[in-house]
Amino acid sequence: MVELSRESAGGGAPSKVPSVTAGFWIVKLLATTVGETGGDAVSMTLDLGYAVASLIYVAFFAVALAAQVRARRYHPAIYWAVVVATTTVGTTTSDFLDRTAGLGYVKSSIGLFCGVLLVLAVWRRTTGRIAFQDISGKTDEIFYWVTILISNTLGTALGDFVADTAGLGFERGTLVFAGLLALVALAHFFSRRIPSSALFWAAYVLTRPFGATLGDTLTKPRAEGGLALGRIAASLVIAGLMVVGIAASNRRMKQPSPAR
Repeated sequence: MVELSRESAGGGAPSKVPSVTAGFWIVKLLATTVGETGGDAVSMTLDLGYAVASLIYVAFFAVALAAQVRARRYHPAIYWAVVVATTTVGTTTSDFLDRTAGLGYVKSSIGLFCGVLLVLAVWRRTTGRIAFQDISGKTDEIFYWVTILISNTLGTALGDFVADTAGLGFERGTLVFAGLLALVALAHFFSRRIPSSALFWAAYVLTRPFGATLGDTLTKPRAEGGLALGRIAASLVIAGLMVVGIAASNRRMKQPSPAR
């Protein structure tokens, strides 16, 4: 998607979120994937269980979010740490709701989807808009991160629903969400009727189940349709790629615009 300015619309405080570029979406996909593999690594590979893993990642999320809220401008390391934290919390929380609490993928997906819509509706009613590139005030920032947290939890449930309940498996599930993301991208480039904020949040929600199914494709046993890669090793590799992507995007953003 096209690059959007991080400066506030009113020319005041700078926005605390990155510009929405192709690089942003690449890093976001990596973040959602590492959230899936990392969440499973703690809950399954380390055998701590969903409840304990959720508490660990909630603590990580709280620390990262506190640093983000206290920051006065966009800091790549802090921002993306919060995003990863929401994906890992989303993974373990969704697994807890689906399996430990026994809600199942359908009920949890419906409930979380309604939760996302409710937060967006309250956000619009409170501030008069649903923002995504101009996040500088505390109210917008709170709604922004609550929406992301719930949407990432929803994405995990949706990914598991498509792969397991719908019977498509992880590989075909990944293709389904890739196709839906492609449709959102086409709407962004060729439709003038759909608000940019609606397309952004649709893409943001869909990148989570894409990352969830992709992460499961990489790490699940071959008998379950996965590639049987180690969760910890896969998480470290994806995290490394994410760091490279963040550094590249940040370097590009700091480069002066060519003279015209």
